[in-house]
Amino acid sequence: MSSLSKLRRPPRELSFEGRPRRVGVEIEFAAVSAGKVARRLADLYGGDYRREDPHRYHIDATRFGDFLVELDTQYAHRAPGSPAPSTTGLQGLMDTFTESMREMYGDIGSLVIPYEVVCPPVEIAQLADLEALIGALREEGAQGTRDNLLHAFGAQLNPEIATRDPEWFLAVLKAEILLSEWLRAIISVDMARRLLAFADPFPQSYTHMILQEDYWPEIDTLIDDYLVHNPTRNRELDMLPLFLWLDEERVRAKIPDKLVKPRPTFHYRLPDANIREPRWSLSLEWNRWCVVERLAEDREALAEMGRAYIENDISILSEDWALRCTEWLLLKE
Repeated sequence: MSSLSKLRRPPRELSFEGRPRRVGVEIEFAAVSAGKVARRLADLYGGDYRREDPHRYHIDATRFGDFLVELDTQYAHRAPGSPAPSTTGLQGLMDTFTESMREMYGDIGSLVIPYEVVCPPVEIAQLADLEALIGALREEGAQGTRDNLLHAFGAQLNPEIATRDPEWFLAVLKAEILLSEWLRAIISVDMARRLLAFADPFPQSYTHMILQEDYWPEIDTLIDDYLVHNPTRNRELDMLPLFLWLDEERVRAKIPDKLVKPRPTFHYRLPDANIREPRWSLSLEWNRWCVVERLAEDREALAEMGRAYIENDISILSEDWALRCTEWLLLKE
């Protein structure tokens, strides 16, 4: 493993439950079938794979837990909990037709819609073991973000929270906003993902509010303010799963979207899935995330950077913030 992708450790290594923190990974790709990737996963990590439909496979009881490989659209699959299709009579004919239409939609949709590997949460140190999955995707000819102008594919990280303290959630959120332009510059976020708004930056009205030095509200206010300014999943750091886990009633009142599921993690959506680029790795994207968590531990830097960020943002002759913020990163090393 190169020095660029050697795994870094976050400042807080234990979860809110006192065990080693875990991180979930979601990787989008194209040009390889779900069945082929499911077989490779079982070869790599053990377990058994089973087909739910032509475009969704489960890989159960691997050494890490259960994986899922699926075409990333609900229209190619039966709804969760729906009964198995009938095989007899008129209902059987109707169900057969419906299943055929779903399969055809998936076949056509796979030309522009990504497949996705959803990995079970693994301990941070085990992220290096998931690099074998990236290698297998490359060997099978999987295409990533930059292999096609239409491939707005992401590689999403779901780091488990280290504490239930809302001030830590907010410190991480502030740090991510302050480093957003730097992260976008070093990741070189793909144009298709930027145009299709799958991982939008936070709006200025929100960033200027929460970067104020005295903005450290209680959890109810933190959630309410977030929902007012960010009623969407498509943020580069999506806080909805965490806030839904903390207070489902409050969040569901504003965000009824069932695609948002509660979990005690941050949902970091910014990285591209550059599967075929030799220097790209999950470890590299994790290391970039660790820069965010390290900054979150420094309240003095958060306050100083927050003032500078707002001043620069409203200035007529603003500086390149991606370059400017590196001063604080270098001073923290």
